[in-house]
Amino acid sequence: MNRPSSPESHEQKLHACVDGRLGAEQAQTVRQQADPATRDTLAAWDTQRQALRALHTAVLNEPVPASMREVAERAARDRANAANQVRWAGMAASVILSFGLGWVLHGLSAHPQGTGMAQLNAQTQFVRAAGYAHAVYQPEKRHPVEVGAAEQEHLVQWLSKRLGRPLRVPDLSAEGYALVGGRLLPGEGSARAQFMFEDAHGQRLTLYLGGITATEQHPELAQTRFQFESRQGTQSFYWFDRDFGYALSGALGREALLAVATRVYQQLESKP
Repeated sequence: MNRPSSPESHEQKLHACVDGRLGAEQAQTVRQQADPATRDTLAAWDTQRQALRALHTAVLNEPVPASMREVAERAARDRANAANQVRWAGMAASVILSFGLGWVLHGLSAHPQGTGMAQLNAQTQFVRAAGYAHAVYQPEKRHPVEVGAAEQEHLVQWLSKRLGRPLRVPDLSAEGYALVGGRLLPGEGSARAQFMFEDAHGQRLTLYLGGITATEQHPELAQTRFQFESRQGTQSFYWFDRDFGYALSGALGREALLAVATRVYQQLESKP
């Protein structure tokens, strides 16, 4: 015996009919079998849907911003690369095991298991997050930062409070760059900050900084020299000091960016 549909399932079917989620024949059947009150409801919903679509037509037809497409493409490539690394790691492990599990275990006993990989992953995640943030906000014309340079004191106080340590904005005027402003960003387990600088030609650099917890677990790896990363036209020099990381990103050549990164490092490491 067929049971009547519940009110919830009946209303869901009506919504599906208006939203175009039913096949043409099924939608036509629903409308034909509807009583007058239900037909009025469907007509009102149809009118509302058309009005909403007309209101947001410009947004619906806007192309996805190039910067967001680039970030999405980078993320997809990173996921693919990560999957390939896992597959290669599995193959390498099989080869190593074939030459003697005992020898491998002996080697692992002398070093904390996974220490290097954990640190590498933390550093890689940090610098790639810096690159993504640069790619997203560097092209922005109207809203490149949350707080502008005119409120630098407030900006530094706010970000220092959110990151849990006193921050300083490097002065890059000698290199031809002025502060645009900054913003707060999410990070892996803690907040991160981004300061943006711009030269007279509109060329922008971003300084990304924040905590990196893996260095607290492995103090022998906590302090690193400059390291370089280049991805899709964005160059980054990054370094770590105890539980804090820094990454300077831009479209400059390697030598030019290194000169600016050195200047940033010198100022941030010096006493205020």
